[in-house]
Order: sequence, then structure tokens, then C-alpha cells
Amino acid sequence: MNVTWQEHIESTPGVLRGKPRFKGTRIPVSLILGYLAAGHSVDQIITEFPDLRPEHIAASLDYARALAEFEEAV
Repeated sequence: MNVTWQEHIESTPGVLRGKPRFKGTRIPVSLILGYLAAGHSVDQIITEFPDLRPEHIAASLDYARALAEFEEAV
């Protein structure tokens, strides 16, 4: 599945104190990454959070990849 995180993730200062969340929801990306780290499957996560689709899960992983590649100029 070819998904870019910008399609599905946003950060708004007035919602969840600006934490990255899935567009149109109040579900933080960090919560879903935690579920994935704990070994939950995509199907299990979607059952728990029916507002999400497989594309959201893929976007959360793309977001994590982008953060891991981030380099700050010193």
C-alpha cells in the first residue's frame, strides 16, 4: 500500500494540544503506533477504532519513518 502520511495525518494546535492525529478524528498517531508496537494486527486496531481504515495504519508507519529520518542541522 503506497500511502504518504500527509494524506491522513494532521496537527492542529487546538485539538489534542497539537499532537499528530488522523484527519477527522481525535485519535492520536502515537496511540496507534503503540498498538502496533504491542503486536496488535491492523484488523485488531480497526476493530478497536472503527473510524480508522488500513490506510491510516500505513500512514502512521510512514509518519514514524519520516520522524526517524529527520535530521536537524546543527
